[in-house]
Amino acid sequence: MVHNAHNHPSGSPQPSSADLLLTSQLQHALELLDVKLLDHFIVAGHRVVSLAELGHL
Repeated sequence: MVHNAHNHPSGSPQPSSADLLLTSQLQHALELLDVKLLDHFIVAGHRVVSLAELGHL
């Protein structure tokens, strides 16, 4: 099981299309290794967005 996280220096925690593409590619690559991606967090200042909570995983 894996969690992924990265920051958004812009201050906006909303996932970009590049974030969604990266998450999808990472999820598919990890499936080949029989590893489940549990979440991808985006951190912007004091705000955190979970792509799992947004329904992207």
